[in-house]
Amino acid sequence: MSVARVTEISATSTSSFDDAVAQGIARANETLRNVQSAWVKEQQVRVSNGKIDHYQVNMMVTFVLEDGA
Repeated sequence: MSVARVTEISATSTSSFDDAVAQGIARANETLRNVQSAWVKEQQVRVSNGKIDHYQVNMMVTFVLEDGA
């Protein structure tokens, strides 16, 4: 039996949504153990001078809690 927890994170990139997701997962793996999945809840861009400046994703990351025994 396992128990999982879900946490929301936000990540940005200047190049793409895919890069923002990859950076968010990479950073989550530095802090959380047993990351199992993520789903993108929201995507948005920031615009400066008529061009996309940043890509942002808000993700729900699922990780399995370790056994306390």
